[in-house]
Amino acid sequence: MDKLVAPIGVEVIGDYKLRVTFKDGLVGDIDFTGRHWRGVSEPLADPAFFAQARIDPEIRTVAWPNGFDMAPETLYERACEHQLSRPPINV
Repeated sequence: MDKLVAPIGVEVIGDYKLRVTFKDGLVGDIDFTGRHWRGVSEPLADPAFFAQARIDPEIRTVAWPNGFDMAPETLYERACEHQLSRPPINV
């Protein structure tokens, strides 16, 4: 990915599943089912805690109340795999 595209919205759509909207218009679903949560991410193993995902306005990515966050580049790549809408093409 050549540029950083910040997530601007996140919706929990199931246990360990997020729908993320990015500043460029891309919307995609990301499934974290089966991920092994360890260390600072261990609280995310609880679906109720995972469901507290939000956009942190300071760091501009998906984060949780314990300070764990995900790299926007990784989120964007994963969202591209299951995108619901595509960003506009710059001509």
